[in-house]
Amino acid sequence: MFYHLFYPLHQYVFVFNVFQYITFRLAGAILTSLFLSLLLTPPIVRKLKKHKVSQTIKEFTPPGHLQKAGTPTMGGIIILLSLVISSILWARLDNRFVLIILFSTIWLGLLGFGDDYLKLVKKKGHGLAAKYKLFGQLVLAVILGIYLCTFPPNPGLGNVLGIPFFKEVTIYLGWFYLFLVLLVVVGSSNAVNLTDGLDGLAVGCILLAAFSYALLAYIAGHARFSAYLLVFPVPGSGELTVFLGAMMGAALGFLWYNTYPAEVFMGDTGALFLGGTIGIISLLIKQELLLVLIGGIFVVEALSVIIQVISFKLRGKRVFRMTPLHHHFELAGWSEPKVVVRFWIVAIILSLIALGTLKLR
Repeated sequence: MFYHLFYPLHQYVFVFNVFQYITFRLAGAILTSLFLSLLLTPPIVRKLKKHKVSQTIKEFTPPGHLQKAGTPTMGGIIILLSLVISSILWARLDNRFVLIILFSTIWLGLLGFGDDYLKLVKKKGHGLAAKYKLFGQLVLAVILGIYLCTFPPNPGLGNVLGIPFFKEVTIYLGWFYLFLVLLVVVGSSNAVNLTDGLDGLAVGCILLAAFSYALLAYIAGHARFSAYLLVFPVPGSGELTVFLGAMMGAALGFLWYNTYPAEVFMGDTGALFLGGTIGIISLLIKQELLLVLIGGIFVVEALSVIIQVISFKLRGKRVFRMTPLHHHFELAGWSEPKVVVRFWIVAIILSLIALGTLKLR
């Protein structure tokens, strides 16, 4: 919005020329969403407490989690509002990638909100039935997949899949790319939801993932940088940097209140759209496989659940003490803050490896 309002004035007042620069609007988006997140959290937390929208502790959970009962949840609405408002203010609204990611964010945010609302406000069991939640994710994925197969981010490349570490190795998927979109959207959305079990864990990892993809989006949208680093050029994708900056600011502000001991949890309202949008951005900038590294913590958390279920059904034995994986380490004697910080460290290392592929191509 600010770009459309103020940049045309640069022909009269030169200072307004700064609104054309992504880096300037990135800084504005980060600070705006950070301020909004810090400002909105206290009144929203009070409202959640008033209406007793609080965390319920499952029967099978580490003993230390019993003290979390009664903590306000559904705080993802704070991140959602801060992110969307800041993005609308600072991103270019005539950019197709911005419109796609805002639509996807709101779609998944409302899906998560509906689940939390039924579960926590209406007290309807486990909230939105798993099949309806999955249906909502699949509908978005199908819409997005058909669009990307018909109008690829880079028309010259078509529906190809790049291989990290190799500069000229690609796999043409054609319409099979649609199945990759389904896997990425549904998988990334639910993986973050599984990771959101310790104070600050999921939002901290999202912060790191957003930073990594912001850098990749900026490079992909910059003709000179993408050519030098042998990254798929995606004209216009640089605007996603502004969106991801807004995500970083909102996540950082939320982390202020979500760090141990948490004053508020994000719930499905936050987890579904945060994971889903990171996955969708990986598709938009043609860096899908790097999601396995950048979102490595989320991948491992989801795999731990799959492995546990398969092992128990086939062998009648558990591989881990408890899943998702962070609970396994808690039961192994690690304190909650230690698990969270060490997972953050692993996430930083994985992001550095992913970004390191830029110079190894």
